[in-house]
Amino acid sequence: MLNSITPDFEATLCSKLPAHLIKDAEPRYLEEPRGLFEAEPTLLALPETTEQVATIVKLASQARVGIIPYGGGTGLVGGQIAQAGPTALIVSLERMNAIRSVHADENVLIAEAGTILADVQSAAENVDRLFPLCLAAEGTAQIGGNLATNAGGVNVLRYGNARDLCLGLEAVLPDGSIWNGLSRLRKDNTGYDLRNLLIGAEGSLGIITAASLKLSPRPAGEGTAFMVVNSPEDAIALLSAARSQLGEAVSAFEIIHRQGLDFVAECLPDIRRPFTQNPEWSVLIDIGLSRGLDPQAALETLFETGLELGLVSDGLIAQSVAQRTDFWSVREHIPEANRRIGSVSSHDISVPISAVPEFIERANNAVAEIGPLRVNCFGHLGDGNLHYNIFPDAGKKPSDYSELRSSVKSVVHKLVHELDGSFSAEHGVGRLKTADLETYGDPAKLAAMRAIKSALDPYGIMNPGVVLA
Repeated sequence: MLNSITPDFEATLCSKLPAHLIKDAEPRYLEEPRGLFEAEPTLLALPETTEQVATIVKLASQARVGIIPYGGGTGLVGGQIAQAGPTALIVSLERMNAIRSVHADENVLIAEAGTILADVQSAAENVDRLFPLCLAAEGTAQIGGNLATNAGGVNVLRYGNARDLCLGLEAVLPDGSIWNGLSRLRKDNTGYDLRNLLIGAEGSLGIITAASLKLSPRPAGEGTAFMVVNSPEDAIALLSAARSQLGEAVSAFEIIHRQGLDFVAECLPDIRRPFTQNPEWSVLIDIGLSRGLDPQAALETLFETGLELGLVSDGLIAQSVAQRTDFWSVREHIPEANRRIGSVSSHDISVPISAVPEFIERANNAVAEIGPLRVNCFGHLGDGNLHYNIFPDAGKKPSDYSELRSSVKSVVHKLVHELDGSFSAEHGVGRLKTADLETYGDPAKLAAMRAIKSALDPYGIMNPGVVLA
């Protein structure tokens, strides 16, 4: 049983830490981007060192007070917002934002957990390296949160998820002990992999305080193209052709439905769109090549192949850095346009790549049977991750469909499960999807997860209510 924060607990915190590190949480710490969760007023801790984090966790463990680890606040499943119940302490790592060291020859960078993702990218660029994790929220999201949620993004096709970009961690465990695991090694077979246990645990097993991150060489030549495809099936065939011709040079391969471009045109008219008339389906392709190879020529060859195979009907290849930026701006503003329209039900799902066309067709048919709704399907086709979002019919509001929301979600997630997919591809479980995990999770896996949680966090203080309800 957890306890609420008491005046005595607050006094103890203030006696063990500098007074300026403890204060009442501002409203921004009590809300999340989509407005689905809102926390009660509570206390905020702003540690500046790993030792201070350890002190906070140890005191919370002794007092049986819950802790909500807080990163950039950009998560979309409520993992950073406490549920109703005993008031929990929010611990934000925003002041722990140092790049501790960069080892360019090893392709390694060590950063504290509160470092903004864009600052990690910039530090890598300063030594002519690439940190390839790329998200729409990279100007706000923090690397600790990225790892805690195993963030994905647009470059997973080539470089993998956040998990694949981390060599080691420093973390504070639920009893307040510090795990010094900032390894720079690629090979280390010395027992259980605590790194991969904490990555993706959403702060439920400890607080990540620093990370040893894997860098990559910067591609000498980069290219971007929009290509109009006839269908999701043809998009997959084009992806296969791209990988056959370019191998691992394909960094991103995004599929975009007309509805997303229509929403951008409606809500964000200043965003320059690639086509005068929005195509039913298009793909956004990004490649990075070694020195001496021409990315534009490679994309032209791919387009010609697509034409010959009957897969593409039109296309644009970026002729400048500015045009590449414009192309990606369209893709990155689709979520913002979605927010302005207001969804009935949003889904971050993944299915095997070959099952994507079947999923889209069957899901569209099922949603149409529920009622007059609009579907905006877009996402990372290269790794099978779709953002399948349902919106009100033109002239309607999301509130007009409140009675249908659960039916839409159930239909989509059941179909995903039937196709051996996941109801959460890259956003995590948080508090929003704990019931889905109970419904669709493998019983043996759930039992093992509960055993691990109980062993490492016997009092349940770490982000209570996240992942395991």
